[in-house]
Amino acid sequence: MVVAVPLLNVRESHGLHLRVSSMSLAAEAFVSQMAAAEPWPETAALYQPLKDEQILLSDCASSLAVQAYLRMCGLPVQVVCKANAEFMSPSGKIPFIHVGNQVVSELGPIVQFTKAKGHSLSDGLDDLQRAEMKAYMELVNNRLLTAELYIQWCDDATAAEISRPRYSSPYAWPLCSLLAYQKQWEVRRKMAAIGWGDKSLEQVYEEVSQCCQALSQRLGTQPFFFNKQPTELDALVFGHLFTILTTRLTSTDLAERVKSYSNLLSFCRRIETSYFDGKSS
Repeated sequence: MVVAVPLLNVRESHGLHLRVSSMSLAAEAFVSQMAAAEPWPETAALYQPLKDEQILLSDCASSLAVQAYLRMCGLPVQVVCKANAEFMSPSGKIPFIHVGNQVVSELGPIVQFTKAKGHSLSDGLDDLQRAEMKAYMELVNNRLLTAELYIQWCDDATAAEISRPRYSSPYAWPLCSLLAYQKQWEVRRKMAAIGWGDKSLEQVYEEVSQCCQALSQRLGTQPFFFNKQPTELDALVFGHLFTILTTRLTSTDLAERVKSYSNLLSFCRRIETSYFDGKSS
């Protein structure tokens, strides 16, 4: 269910998560109806952390997935980079979009939001295909996204050399150090809660390989995962795989796991060329 949050509730002060008052089901339905009645504006914006010096692998992948989805829908969006984008987000997660006077974060709710406006990539799927698509999206989120977070914050070398310096780069000392270590503690706590806390780096790479193998088998020789037209699954997979392939880490092992699957590489090149004019934004 999409909860569209008026932009005037967004706090742009760092360190403070947005507090969103709970909405009744009737209020949510009313907001959804209002959103559906408004056309998609040319001024729609997608917010993410600073691209060159701050954004990390997982956030970059999630942001690229939403950009790809909106481009596949033919919906214009301007990417806006903000140092405190994470703290501006209604869910505390990246990315989020500002459309009209509504703010919606993360791919799933954004898909529902655009569907309410009459833009959908999966309407042509039958019930079985739609269920299969959702299952593969869960696989990507549970394996690839989790692996990205693990490598960023649970691998000591990556956390020290890349994640903490980039995450904290916009802030002065000692706030920069406090925020980075707080984020690392939050992610490590999450990893422990889902059973990834004791995994070795090699085991994490193996999770990625298994996910890529499943995606490769499902894709086969098709241009997209479901016939000849892209769905939100294609946008999600592209966002994560393309970002893994193009992001500098302390080791190339993660990218090498993806490179083992030639059809996934071709898939990424095809979407990049078709929707990003040969370059990512």
